[in-house]
Amino acid sequence: MADGDDSDAPPAPDAQHPPEGDTDVDLASPDAPDPEESVREAIERSRSGAPAVGSVVRDRFTSNEIFQRIIAAADEEITSGSRELFFSALAAGFAITITFMLYVSLTATTDGDPILSALLYPLGFIYIIIGGYQLYTENTLPPVALTLERLASIPALLRNWSVVLAGNFLGGALGAAALAFGGVISPEAAEVAVYLGEKGVSTPWWSLFSKAAFAGLVVAGVVWVEYAARDTISRMVVVYIAFLAIPLGGLYHSVVSFTEMTYLVFQGSLSVTTGLWEFVLPVLLGNTIGGVVLVTVVNYFQTTEHRLASARFEGSDRQLSIREWLFGGFVGRSYVPLIDHTSEEALAEADEYRIVVPISNPRTETNLVDLACTLASRKPGASVHVVHIVQMPDRTPRGYRVDQHERIVEDSDELMADIRERAAGYDVPCETSTVVSHRSFEELFDVAKRKRADLMVMGWGDDRLWSNGRAERPLDELTNRLPSDVLVFRDRGLDASRILLPVADNPHADLNAEVARILRQTAGSEVTLLRVVDSPDDHEAGEQFLADWAADHGLEDATFRVDDSGDVESAIANGCGDHTLLLIGATSQGLLARLAQNALHYDIVQDVDTSMILAERATDRSILERLFGR
Repeated sequence: MADGDDSDAPPAPDAQHPPEGDTDVDLASPDAPDPEESVREAIERSRSGAPAVGSVVRDRFTSNEIFQRIIAAADEEITSGSRELFFSALAAGFAITITFMLYVSLTATTDGDPILSALLYPLGFIYIIIGGYQLYTENTLPPVALTLERLASIPALLRNWSVVLAGNFLGGALGAAALAFGGVISPEAAEVAVYLGEKGVSTPWWSLFSKAAFAGLVVAGVVWVEYAARDTISRMVVVYIAFLAIPLGGLYHSVVSFTEMTYLVFQGSLSVTTGLWEFVLPVLLGNTIGGVVLVTVVNYFQTTEHRLASARFEGSDRQLSIREWLFGGFVGRSYVPLIDHTSEEALAEADEYRIVVPISNPRTETNLVDLACTLASRKPGASVHVVHIVQMPDRTPRGYRVDQHERIVEDSDELMADIRERAAGYDVPCETSTVVSHRSFEELFDVAKRKRADLMVMGWGDDRLWSNGRAERPLDELTNRLPSDVLVFRDRGLDASRILLPVADNPHADLNAEVARILRQTAGSEVTLLRVVDSPDDHEAGEQFLADWAADHGLEDATFRVDDSGDVESAIANGCGDHTLLLIGATSQGLLARLAQNALHYDIVQDVDTSMILAERATDRSILERLFGR
């Protein structure tokens, strides 16, 4: 279980949390709070958005706050890659071997004393929980809570369980092999190990299930109490006492039982089929039912309907639809606070069309902001929202404190002040925010959903957020419907005096036509429409297509150019020589998917020196169409 909190963070003086992003304060008023204190209150949460201190009593959490901390950790886990989950679960399965080894060894040396033999039983579980490894029985509560909240789909939950369970069982099997063939335990302890396995196999199915259900209750209950604790010592005490109850109560844990069963198989005393059906399966089902029903559901319904009100993006809009929840592959979405630097009231009259601009460096991406403001200036009721995405390490060290987070937010706000001033020159309503997250590429899409963007304008290059996308499972995001229309700007200087627009009959070219019209109005651009046909015989048809297309898109005064070579890339490269800006639309596979894979259909755009805008309009293409084209 990944520890999703920063509980060591020092508490702030005020006992109440303001709503996230509420920075609309008149600092000139004598009663206004200190700006530094306002920022401290705004970010008095862990990096994942969960409470770092209690709102009523500082060193204690309410049930709602505990639930928020669990949801934050679950979001971290369920969005992890299968490789990360599997190897974390593998380590946990092998750690269970420590529990099995110590239990049989102490049982042998204490003549079977029920209390003395169990004293070191919890050690493997302490390693797992304090070390942040993935254990199936402890994995029931957080992902199920996330799924109950409809922030992750049922298929995503089952995928998470399957990967973790496979890793746990393989780790347990490797540990059992080491004990069986490595001479690690004494002959007396080996006899105890065989005895315990045979005892479990001979126990009636229903009795195994019932005992395992109580064990599942104990383990999932540990998770709830663990997230209510604020320090490692408290966690260790809770884990030790709770897991000590399993051997003392004669209960069964699925991963321990699988290790015992595997040990019997290696000793030649049991077949795999018999062990799985008569021993492991009833224990696994019991653990699952006990963890999910007896604890997860009960703890979920003891919280109030406002359990996530301060952490959701836009209330219930963040939740998956019933169909997505039941059949989709959607996983948890970012649970980090988006800290607004400007008042939403300033944008109240400009909310008909939202342009969201995610940036990673406010100093160097000013041309991106200029482009977005230019587009907004010609859209009635349009506003620009610039979001500074600050990427943190994937695993923030335990020493990471609130004051470091506060400093990042303060520095970001100072940098974004220049962005707001720049936008003011276009007479466009502009809002700025900061997101501090361990993700970057995926955060682009979450921000667009949170702000209900109509258009997202982002930069492209080796030092932009795209460069991190290839390591963040981008296809999981991109194979779903895009949250908005997208423009990706490759910045080699924002000179829109001469625009080259290759034309295709698709919605992406329509989006580029809108951009060309606005730039023509604001910068007096000369627009050239390029149509590539297969042969000279198609030249006349290409000219007619351009004439009709230009008339439909308000570009009748553009220059028409038909290339009959059939070579799209060469035609574009030749055209870029006397133009300052190239507008390209997506291919049938999808421009964004190819960008993330660094596999553009038009490879020539990597070589030309012209600035480019690459467009993809949000469409209802299926997953297969987006991945492989039509």
